Amino acid sequence: MFRSAASDKSWRVRFMIADKFIDLQTAVGPTITKNHLVFHFSGLLKDVEAEVRASAANKIKEFCTNLPADIQEAVIMPNILPAVKELVCDTNQHVKAALASVIMGLSPIMGKDNTIQHLLPLFLILLKDEHSDVRLNIISNLDSVNKVIGIHQLSQSLLPAIVELAEDPKWRVRLAIIEHMPLLAEQLGVEFFDEKLNSLCMSWLVDGVFAIRSAATSNLKRLVSIFGLEWAQVSY
Repeated sequence: MFRSAASDKSWRVRFMIADKFIDLQTAVGPTITKNHLVFHFSGLLKDVEAEVRASAANKIKEFCTNLPADIQEAVIMPNILPAVKELVCDTNQHVKAALASVIMGLSPIMGKDNTIQHLLPLFLILLKDEHSDVRLNIISNLDSVNKVIGIHQLSQSLLPAIVELAEDPKWRVRLAIIEHMPLLAEQLGVEFFDEKLNSLCMSWLVDGVFAIRSAATSNLKRLVSIFGLEWAQVSY
């Protein structure tokens, strides 16, 4: 019955299966999951309907977390990761946004080496996505990656992309990064922020576009609320 539902001609039926997949995984246990559900889950990630792909993508982290630790890598690398790589370049904004909201959570599951080799390139693609909600979902979850690969590796890999976006010729792209900056600062901490990003925030105050200067002023107010008045007195 489940097999037929997972491949039902009606996308709404497949959507329902994707939406309830974690409940099903929990109910049947690890053996059936490994032998049967992995195949169907990867199929839902590649579904022809964007709504189904988005729903399944949103479950990736939880599905992988629920796998027994001794089989996680053996299941994820050949079955889930290839599908994730395809979703990163999906044509649908909502699919990519759903993926971006959970993909960083794969880092603790896959470990440092796999994160650096396989996941970081995908993070970079999503971080440079044209849609702000996709970028925001990546920036919002940097802390989970930082805990796995460390701040040095993070600064070497993702930070240059963030700085590049912050200096983008298109002012709306710069504006999106400014709006994300307090969240980024909160995750990375004051020391790292002062070293890598503080000067960038100051440069926005003299940007040629009024909207950027206005947003930069609001950004500084939010940074003061995060780091404190003493930080502001020392920095500015």
